[in-house]
Amino acid sequence: MFRNRMPHYEVLSADAMATLDKGWRRLVSELGVEFMSQRALDLLAAEGQQVEGDNVKFDPDWILAQVAKAPREFDLQARNPEHTVHVGGDAMAFGAVYGPPFVRQGDVRRDATMEDFRNFTKLAQVFPVLDSAGGVICEPNDTPLDSRHLDMTYALATLTDKPFMGNVVSGPNARDTIELTSILLGGSAGREAGRASMEQTPALISLINCNSPLRWDDRMLDSLFEYAEANQAVVLTPFILMGAMSPVTIPAALVQQIAEALTGIALAQTIRPGCPVVFGSFLSNIDMQSGSPTFGTPESGMGLLCTGQIARHFGLPFRSGGTLTSSQVPDAQAGYEALMTLLPTFLAGTNWVMHSAGWLEGGLVAGYEKFIVDVELLQMMRAEFTPLEIDEASLAFGAHEEVGAGGHFLGAMHTMERFRTCFYRPLLSSSENYEKWSRNGGLDAAARASKIYADRLESYEQPPLDEAVREEMEEFVVRRRKELGD
Repeated sequence: MFRNRMPHYEVLSADAMATLDKGWRRLVSELGVEFMSQRALDLLAAEGQQVEGDNVKFDPDWILAQVAKAPREFDLQARNPEHTVHVGGDAMAFGAVYGPPFVRQGDVRRDATMEDFRNFTKLAQVFPVLDSAGGVICEPNDTPLDSRHLDMTYALATLTDKPFMGNVVSGPNARDTIELTSILLGGSAGREAGRASMEQTPALISLINCNSPLRWDDRMLDSLFEYAEANQAVVLTPFILMGAMSPVTIPAALVQQIAEALTGIALAQTIRPGCPVVFGSFLSNIDMQSGSPTFGTPESGMGLLCTGQIARHFGLPFRSGGTLTSSQVPDAQAGYEALMTLLPTFLAGTNWVMHSAGWLEGGLVAGYEKFIVDVELLQMMRAEFTPLEIDEASLAFGAHEEVGAGGHFLGAMHTMERFRTCFYRPLLSSSENYEKWSRNGGLDAAARASKIYADRLESYEQPPLDEAVREEMEEFVVRRRKELGD
């Protein structure tokens, strides 16, 4: 986990914040938000909100009172305590790509499989720069749709010892995820002990997307109820592509984002006051010539910077950013668009960063080579955003005394004592001269990344897990798979 102690960008003036505040208040009170769940509607009606069919018109001050119940920061426990992360404040936690139905491996683009899911999970485990494998790193299309959440959760729980994300396809899937995690954390003390531990400190963080504009659908709400009631963290995220799911102006998208996120957070706090929540943001735009989603755009970067300031204004941890790109392959476009998203991610001080490694083709593809490119970017950004320590020793006056005018510092004692750690050492980048690079095969970044991920998968070691716990989890998966099949 990284602590970003650099100053965060504050791009919105007090007047701008006041205008946004009026805007979201007007949206929730005059137009309202749809909730496609009778449980949610009944709960909100009981709280005095104006329910008309599926539409709820809110008292903005009631929303703020509910939001104030949410913790500003919280811990997310891992089965290995060394990998427990903090969410909020100056902490930044990074997870892999989430949701692609396809993978790219070299020149081949194909349906994702369970083997791909396991491979990406292993890669997330071996790179310390990633704090979580995430959740649906890719969609394993070779497993049954009704039970694949069991296989994915089992893989996340056994192939890594880092926190992972919960399944949100349905309420029953969320319950299964909670049960499996209870078994995992209970150890020899049993499932009930695991559940008690999760109640004390959440172990799951789950993505609850708003069906923008202004609608929370039934499946997401069913999952929200399960996780919030169990005191597990939920990331309430408007999914906004400006021009399609919101008006084309950034301020209008920000107002809509605030209205959607805060109504979801208010519901979560009504379900269980004090449950951990994250102000989510997935904000980009479409190509107005083709209608295609675009990523790594200046507009999305500006929206990200604004979102960080907005979330801090409401006293909430927030999710955004990643290494997003529209590129189909891990080329120069993939690199510069990823950086266009990742740089404002750090400048804004994002707390929970999804899609940090592997995102390609607008999120349709999880790329093996892109995963390594993104790990390199993450490592470099973390080094760049580590505050510079300046003291008398760092000024190296003695080195100047030793070398003198016109000399060089290659053999100086100060250099010899520090040469192994003084500069960032790249994972992927090449600084070889042309002749040596040519002798070594003349490999570009994508080709070098291909070798790196293959080597890391070859050297992967599964983190230890009590065999009795593994067997109980397997028994649960087998039983639930049969029940779902029946």
